[in-house]
Amino acid sequence: MKYALVTGAARGIGRAVALKLVGMGYKILLNYKSNTEAAEEVLRAVEALGGSGELMRFDVSNREDTERAISQWKAANPLDYIEILINNAGIRKDNLLLWMEPSEWSDVLDTNLNGFFNVTRLLVKDMMVKKYGRIINVVSLSGIKGLPGQTNYSAAKGGVIAATKALAQEVAKKGVTVNGVAPGFIKSDMTADLDEASLKRQIPAERFGTPEEVASLVGFLASPEASYITGEIISINGGLYT
Repeated sequence: MKYALVTGAARGIGRAVALKLVGMGYKILLNYKSNTEAAEEVLRAVEALGGSGELMRFDVSNREDTERAISQWKAANPLDYIEILINNAGIRKDNLLLWMEPSEWSDVLDTNLNGFFNVTRLLVKDMMVKKYGRIINVVSLSGIKGLPGQTNYSAAKGGVIAATKALAQEVAKKGVTVNGVAPGFIKSDMTADLDEASLKRQIPAERFGTPEEVASLVGFLASPEASYITGEIISINGGLYT
């Protein structure tokens, strides 16, 4: 059995990625923090495609919670390892820095940046021992370009981008690749509060992207065909910023 862990899998890009990986023959470990109903719906969708999966409820920003959940999975599956990790869990709490509360800064960094560390460090050793693994981090246009009102989000995603490049060099000789995908504006719960009509006028493609389009890119990077691509951040933004 081949296993893939998708964090933040209950909605949007995470959901689409989970369904993409099912078609690649993976059993999907669906991480979510609190929305059990949405996570169960994704699991049903996985099974409807003829795949299998299991729910893993833990908060990636909480180190102890993350360690507990992954340790329990490893104990229950001593002969297996997670060969694909999609670090997708993320939150936004937009505000101008002038008015940003300390909690808005720390909450966003804890989930988006520390969450990457909390999960990845527990799985990368097994990938290196097995000499095969794929780590794909869902970052953002905000982490490359920086966006006003998102100093916290830009800092967090920019940190993951730098970590992606560094980790890729640490593990490449062991057959493990580490890459990032940087979506622009994608139709999802994360962007539901944005003014799509106004923003899409700034996008050369003149539309928001879909989670399925991001999932297709993630699927390629997760495949054996992408074995010589590592340390890269690939934008998927309709030409908004390159």
